[in-house]
Amino acid sequence: MARERDEKNKNAERQFVVIGAGPAGLTAAYELTKHGYRPTVLEQTDKIGGLSRTESYKGYYFDMGGHRFFTKAKEVEKLWWEILGEEFILRPRLSRIYYNKKFFYYPLKAVNALLGLGIWQAILILLSYLRWQIFPYKQEETFDQWVTNRFGKRLFEIFFKTYTEKVWGISTSELKAEWAAQRIKDLSLRTALTSMFIKPGTKIKTLIEEFHYPRRGPGMLWEAAARAIEERGGIVALNADVIRVQREGKRVCSVVVAANGTGEETIHGTDFISSMPVSEFVKRMTPVPPDVLRAAQKLHYRDFLTVCLIVNKPDLFPDNWIYIHSPEVKVGRIQNFKNWSPDMVPDASKTSLGLEYFCTEGDETWTMPDADLIELGKHEIEKIGVAKYADVQDGVVCRVPKAYPVYDSDYREYLGTVRQFVDGLENVQTIGRNGLHRYNNQDHAMLTGMYAVRNLVLGERNDLWNVNTDQEYHEQVREEPDVAEVFKGALDEVFSRLDPVAMGLSIGTVSGLGLFFATLFLAIRGGMNVGLNLRLLDNFFPGYTVTVEGGFLGLVYAFITGFIGGWALAFLRNIAVYVGASIIRRDIQMHQLRKLLDWM
Repeated sequence: MARERDEKNKNAERQFVVIGAGPAGLTAAYELTKHGYRPTVLEQTDKIGGLSRTESYKGYYFDMGGHRFFTKAKEVEKLWWEILGEEFILRPRLSRIYYNKKFFYYPLKAVNALLGLGIWQAILILLSYLRWQIFPYKQEETFDQWVTNRFGKRLFEIFFKTYTEKVWGISTSELKAEWAAQRIKDLSLRTALTSMFIKPGTKIKTLIEEFHYPRRGPGMLWEAAARAIEERGGIVALNADVIRVQREGKRVCSVVVAANGTGEETIHGTDFISSMPVSEFVKRMTPVPPDVLRAAQKLHYRDFLTVCLIVNKPDLFPDNWIYIHSPEVKVGRIQNFKNWSPDMVPDASKTSLGLEYFCTEGDETWTMPDADLIELGKHEIEKIGVAKYADVQDGVVCRVPKAYPVYDSDYREYLGTVRQFVDGLENVQTIGRNGLHRYNNQDHAMLTGMYAVRNLVLGERNDLWNVNTDQEYHEQVREEPDVAEVFKGALDEVFSRLDPVAMGLSIGTVSGLGLFFATLFLAIRGGMNVGLNLRLLDNFFPGYTVTVEGGFLGLVYAFITGFIGGWALAFLRNIAVYVGASIIRRDIQMHQLRKLLDWM
């Protein structure tokens, strides 16, 4: 009993202030209530959920971007179900890329990709990929270098360059490689091609085929979380803009809030967790060193707005969303909210679309009147071909400032200065996408909130800055390796595993192109008896002839045959090495066992 009273007294002495009611901030506050604290959450706007909020208009619900509920973090998944329970539904994923007036499935499907690109373009893409596999960029500093090393220059320029520059508003040569490493880690042309023919045994996060989703958008989750916080004694204050952060030495002692219509209010606290943009957190702090303030002012963000259109049609297209890579329109992505969940649309005879325009606060797109933006959206969906201008009956616009921290050429240096200062504050944890100036997904923003609470309450030392889109936290136990393990490591160095798919693609590509160009050469040269020896391939490749048309058919046949042969060669070679190594390793282990018995 005495211990419980001491704990309650200790809890009463500490007051946690959480800045921001997005996924990171609300997760932190929710976790604090589990430890018996009553946090105060301060939200600048009149809505909770941050970038994961769900807006509503005349009964239609739409997200600020799409938010799939898929994660590798078990504690995050557990929390989702703990808060929202049966309100989750399982949804199929379908997304495509719109490029050159064609739609390409993503992940790629062989026939669709081949018909869309054309066989000659596909060949050039494969050749470009092989060229950059053999002679890659030695350093991957920029986005274009990172992607080119994994997809080849040609595919990068077709599918990645235009869309990425549309999103960020800067050249891909200025965008740092860290962004690509976070967003499309583990994905390359090889894995994409593999997914066309073989269902992978392990999930590549970018290619998952289904996900969970709240019936009426992610806002349901955060509204439920806010209710739970308040039921446990916490406060969630909306329209509470933190305009000053007051510091004494290495501790923040209070924040000044401009409450909507009620003037300024000073809120004191012993511990502070902030998901507001870290640049704004520093700029609003007093006092702050001049060099830290200058660095904070150099951190940039990309904003976007959503034009939600209500279309008088029950079905438009089957996708959850479509990436718009074509430069002739301004829209970057189109969400079909009805395909995320039927409950997002109140009238089954209609469809609602979310057109996302990436911009910078204050620029031409951002400041365009809502009516003009709706007109722009109506024209662009008709130009793309997903809906007709005349079928749009209504629309609304929602702007989202500071949606994406920009990884430009200088951000690393400036962020390092800001981070060093913030890390020196003893009672402050910055969390979330903007609090860490790191492009995290919803689940990883939640993780930063969880770890921040553990750092402050339990005294743990989790590095929140390293929580990114594919990181998994685990404990490592160091052990001294035995002789067998040393042998295994040495064997791996000398006889590294051959990748069957890469070997198959290489041999298949060389075989296909070899037969194609040989056929093309003989067909162009002509003569009485063209390609007598090559004609014999008709016995193995039905329909093959020594003609231009036959060359294309032969390319396909030879590629498939070469792929199978290369895959089998690498597979058998790996088995042979494995079996041989296993025998040798077993002998080493038996020798060690005999030595142990002799010693005993």
